[in-house]
Amino acid sequence: MPSIVIPMANDTREDITIFDETTREQFRLVFPGAPLSDMESQECLAAIARVTPRPAFIIASGSLPAGVSHDFYGRVAQALKTGSKVIVDTSGPFLKAALEAGVYLIKPNLREFQELVGITSTDEATLVEAGRRLLDRYRIEAIALSMGLDGALLVTRDRALRANGLPVEAVSVSGAGDSFLAAMVWSLVNGNSLEIALRYGIAGALPRCSIPGQSFAAPRTSTALHPR
Repeated sequence: MPSIVIPMANDTREDITIFDETTREQFRLVFPGAPLSDMESQECLAAIARVTPRPAFIIASGSLPAGVSHDFYGRVAQALKTGSKVIVDTSGPFLKAALEAGVYLIKPNLREFQELVGITSTDEATLVEAGRRLLDRYRIEAIALSMGLDGALLVTRDRALRANGLPVEAVSVSGAGDSFLAAMVWSLVNGNSLEIALRYGIAGALPRCSIPGQSFAAPRTSTALHPR
């Protein structure tokens, strides 16, 4: 995978997942990263702006280290106002700032979405209504709400699509949301609609839940879920 390497003074953070084979429990140890200087964060933005040709999609994903302003992902979107659609997968103040800047799509999980819109309900109609309020308020086109083994919900201004969960035995949920979004974007890059992309998202995420460790679902593990 081609990479753009940006040197920094400190080490990046550690994120460790432990799976107990006896109890089948999973423990995640997510340590805070070292602070990023203003010069380092500015170089990140500059490196993104220099990418040519412009990619069809930019995914801004995860939390951000100390020292980075809350509007960092929003500034990513502003730097790529032409030529790329920005998708944001984050939470809290970073997500809110990205909404205010305007992005193509956001992918919160259920907890992150509930915190964003200030509700506790899991009722589908309530979630759709809350999503539509976000779409009316901000310059975004779609919300892909991942709901774990319960599937996912895709909300646009004129459609609400529900992808139900499938009966898989959850061994590890680490990376399931990332797999969901990666498969969705792969589908969009290949010219599919958001509806088809949602199906690919589920096909990528749920097999991931049945694979131990940090491995990801390959096409052969997703055959039964492959959308037609």
